[in-house]
Amino acid sequence: MNPLAHLIISLTIPMGTMITILSSHWFLVWTGLELNMLAIMPTLTKNTNPRSTEASTKYFLTQASASMILLMTIFLNNLLYGQWTINPPSNQVLSTMMLIALVLKLGMAPLHFWLPEVTQGIPLIPTMLILTWQKLAPMSIIIQIFPSINSNTLLMISLMSIMIGSWGGLNQTQLRKILAYSSITHMGWMMAVLFYNPNITALSLLIYIFLTISTLMTFYLNSNTTTLSLSHTWNKLTWVMPMIPMMMMSLGGLPPLTGFSPKWAIMQEITKNNSLILPLTMTMLTLMNLYFYMRLTYSISMTMFPTSNNTKISWQLKYLKSTPLLPPLMISSSLLLPVTPLMLMT
Repeated sequence: MNPLAHLIISLTIPMGTMITILSSHWFLVWTGLELNMLAIMPTLTKNTNPRSTEASTKYFLTQASASMILLMTIFLNNLLYGQWTINPPSNQVLSTMMLIALVLKLGMAPLHFWLPEVTQGIPLIPTMLILTWQKLAPMSIIIQIFPSINSNTLLMISLMSIMIGSWGGLNQTQLRKILAYSSITHMGWMMAVLFYNPNITALSLLIYIFLTISTLMTFYLNSNTTTLSLSHTWNKLTWVMPMIPMMMMSLGGLPPLTGFSPKWAIMQEITKNNSLILPLTMTMLTLMNLYFYMRLTYSISMTMFPTSNNTKISWQLKYLKSTPLLPPLMISSSLLLPVTPLMLMT
């Protein structure tokens, strides 16, 4: 890729998200989403092959459809109420249309079908962008308009996302698809607590981003894309072997790791609002996530791929991939549970 084009794309992706988050005008919000979408398209097709082309086409069609629905909602809102300021729509139909557009952008159930397919066809770094940074702008809009959204609709979407995210990953062997279904589950947890405490939703999103970035950077370090490839880790990067299971368990929300913090906060907040069946249902559905995370843990720590002696000494070769942020990300992904009360106080 041309260095100048690469620089423009690298600057446009964060700029589009920041425009959406910081704007108080609906048209600027839509413009930021469009800048973000158009800038990430060349990133998805950086490695030119049929699979990446198909994935980028699916991503473009999905995001363009969601942007069209959102823009139509913005125009209808301006036509009815004569304002461009970001306020929760008073009309229930408009708020539902806006929710559909944002749920489609986030890849939540029942509009989740594009997310596993897109992530499967692109490299690990663009996958990390779609599963982390691309969630910020739509989530910021939902947090601003949630008072106008029907609580039963939002709760149904949350439970459906948790259920489909848990069941969808059970029979997967591709790591990118597993993380895509994990993203769907985490989004469902965030939406479930939105009406009770939006601050916990923002905290859960932040912790999820840290967990997903550290996991995908570890896979990128060893070029892992399938469950089978994890068994090569023991003779390539031995020090990574204990870290991947730890991050998998943290993603699954197993105490005493960091991933338990958002689930703890969400269950506590919902329970304080006299709802017991909802957190129990969410917890039971999420237990299935631990199954496929345990499968990955078994692949990396309990199996040894039959290899020749030459590959067993590959650790002596110079390693060219640089990931300076990986150690602090690993620490934050596993050891932040003791400071959870402090995070909830703020």
